[in-house]
Amino acid sequence: MEPFVLQQEEFFTIKDWHQIPGLVAGFTTKLGGSSQGVFSSLNMGLHVHDSSEAVLKNRRQIAKQLGFPVEHWAGAEQTHEIHIENVTKQQRGKGALKYEESYKGTDGFFTQEKGIMLTMCYADCIPLYFFHPQSKSIGVVHAGWKGSVNGIAMKMVDKFKAVHVPLNEIQVVIGPGICEQCYVVDDRVITHVDKLLEDVDEKPYNLREDGQYHLNLKELNRQILIHAGLNEDNLKMTNYCTSCHHEYFFSHRRDAGKTGRMMSFIGWKEDSLS
Repeated sequence: MEPFVLQQEEFFTIKDWHQIPGLVAGFTTKLGGSSQGVFSSLNMGLHVHDSSEAVLKNRRQIAKQLGFPVEHWAGAEQTHEIHIENVTKQQRGKGALKYEESYKGTDGFFTQEKGIMLTMCYADCIPLYFFHPQSKSIGVVHAGWKGSVNGIAMKMVDKFKAVHVPLNEIQVVIGPGICEQCYVVDDRVITHVDKLLEDVDEKPYNLREDGQYHLNLKELNRQILIHAGLNEDNLKMTNYCTSCHHEYFFSHRRDAGKTGRMMSFIGWKEDSLS
């Protein structure tokens, strides 16, 4: 069953988590914003040479719709690495309004505190959402091929283990990103995948032609998490592709690099805001 539902034209929410009081989690579309040209119209990326005025207007619009002040967001300078930052209330607001103030070299966020919205930006890479109901632990990572094969999903699992969350209780939703048919990689990438999943019989790729493969990044991360010991029943994966579903999403590959960014978001509202 598809875990994402279009809540308003500007964003999807995670269906199963949307009913939990105070929890906000989802993924923006490219619709309903103020950006122009190749960034039309709800570009959430501060780093893609769009008008900063338009992006800030877009961000404040989403903040209002979600009931989560933009000053309480956390934003990252994403570098396709595997560093995950633990965010506290004292640090919230970094990267929310100014890209140069973003968390440096960071591709994942984790917190157990209320009043913080963790955000990442995407235009084909895979958003991974993590949640543990009892401890109120939440996390999100930005997983391209490099972050995936270097184990960013495992790094997030380690964050949950560090606060004594049992592996079989971690819930994960794998969000919109480029699909297997739209994503072609070379032998260099597949070598890393094979090394990571050497004990897995059914690999998440297919040979297209000599030296070219269709890689399923979503399935790659699902297999990594199962291999790590997570309960397969607690892993949900979207069917939305950022390249195929052009009516909803920007896509770096489809749009030849000149495009906007969607944003993943997850946070617990403070009691006074919920």
